[in-house]
Amino acid sequence: MSVIKQKEQRVAVFIDTQNLYHSAKNLYNRRVNFGNVVKDALAGRKLVRAIAYVITTETEEEKNFFEALGKLGIETKTKDLQVFLGGTKKADWDVGLAVDAIKIAPRVDSVIIASGDGDYIPLVQYLQNLGIQVEVVSFGKSCSGKLKEIQGAKFSGGASGAKRRQSGNRFYG
Repeated sequence: MSVIKQKEQRVAVFIDTQNLYHSAKNLYNRRVNFGNVVKDALAGRKLVRAIAYVITTETEEEKNFFEALGKLGIETKTKDLQVFLGGTKKADWDVGLAVDAIKIAPRVDSVIIASGDGDYIPLVQYLQNLGIQVEVVSFGKSCSGKLKEIQGAKFSGGASGAKRRQSGNRFYG
């Protein structure tokens, strides 16, 4: 199934910030330009809402980053980093992103999930069953194979193997 992109389409973008950040850092030793991620994903369509799901730490080093996202028109939703006994850390927003996408879906024509996390497969399938067009934007090397394969979901890779742009540098800062 091909993705239909028309200027009058209403689009919501949900950004799994940790997923893109760590993929870019670990695979390419680069940073993500989140403004370009949203701009490229929109492709001239009407943005209803762009939300980045982010993690806060005790040091608050990320405060400037959150402010920069806000200046780009990207809303941030924050959650504290969880540190468990033994030092194990957990920082994910999968359920929060999924709930927001389900709540916003009736008001948009297309949902864009900026993540390669296979945990979003049930969300993609649910939204498609509602008749919502779903697009996935991620780095090809770190994207779940099953997420890429979902019938009807449009996958756009970033980085060196980008399907949208040959150089793929638009996703980097």
